[in-house]
Amino acid sequence: MINIIASIKVKEGCVGEFIEKFKANMPNVLNEKGCIEYYPTVDVESGIAIQRKDELVVTILEKWESLDALKAHIKAPHMLEYREEVKHIVGDMSLKILEKV
Repeated sequence: MINIIASIKVKEGCVGEFIEKFKANMPNVLNEKGCIEYYPTVDVESGIAIQRKDELVVTILEKWESLDALKAHIKAPHMLEYREEVKHIVGDMSLKILEKV
């Protein structure tokens, strides 16, 4: 199983729009072969000092059956369309592709 943590830095004032567009595409992704989990998260105030809270970051948590399933997801037509829809509101992005050891 492959776990993904995608951190999306969204432009000021656009977090709601980003989440709306993301959620509109979620059913397409969840129906992909090999998708186990796929959902957006945002920072919550915890009061824990080490937390680096950022109100402009949407963190996407994903689980895939295999690396091949993830690679197919990246190339899926609905993902290409989705990336076009949000590119004007995304500032930066980082991706962690992880496997349990």
